[in-house]
Amino acid sequence: MRKLFITSLFIIGFSIATLAQKKDDVEMGVNIGFNSAKVSTINGQNSNPRTGINLGFSTDYYFSDRWSIKGKLIYDSKGWTNGFIEDLSTGKIYKTNFNLDYLTIPVMANWHFGKTRAWYLHFGAYTGILLNAKETVGNTDVRKGFNANDFGLSLGIGCKIPISDKLKLVLEYDSQKGLKDIFKKNTGDMITNSRGSFNAGFNFLLK
Repeated sequence: MRKLFITSLFIIGFSIATLAQKKDDVEMGVNIGFNSAKVSTINGQNSNPRTGINLGFSTDYYFSDRWSIKGKLIYDSKGWTNGFIEDLSTGKIYKTNFNLDYLTIPVMANWHFGKTRAWYLHFGAYTGILLNAKETVGNTDVRKGFNANDFGLSLGIGCKIPISDKLKLVLEYDSQKGLKDIFKKNTGDMITNSRGSFNAGFNFLLK
C-alpha cells in the first residue's frame, strides 16, 4: 500500500505545474490522516498494529525556494493490538488492545525538490504528550503505567498540488520512530512507539 501511495504521488507530481515558494513565504496547513501504529523492542520484536486517525495543524516557513522549517501540532492515535494485561486481584492474564492517544509536536526541516519544487522531504524530531491510555477489554484507564512524554524522529515525503495562488492540496506519507521507553517501569528491553501515516490536507499561503 505504501508503494502504491508513493507511486501515485509521483504520477501526480509530474503531471502538474505548480507555483514555486520563495524566501519568507509562510504556509498554514490542516490535515487528516490514517495511522498504522505499533510498539517494538530494540532487538526487533514488533506488536500487532493499531489503526486510527490523526488530525494535524502546521506552519511552514520558507528560508528559500528549497528549504523551509515546519512545525506541527497533531492528535495522534497510537498503541497496539493483541497485547496482554494482568488482573492483579486474580493473577489472570487477558488478551487486550492498548489505545494510546498523544498530542505530538514535530519540528522538521523541509527540503523541496523537483523542477517546480512541488515535492518535499521532511526530517526532524518530535515530542509527544500522552493524552489517553486505555486497554479495551475492561475499558480501563492505564495511564499510570505509561510515561507521560515520548520523543523520537520523524521522516516523510509529500507533494503539494496548487489549487489557486493561495491554496494547495497536500498529500503526504509520514513516519515516526520513538526513542524513549513508553513504560514507566520496564525491567526488560526498551519498548518504543512507531507509526506510519498517509495524510491529506490543505495549505494556505499567508505571505
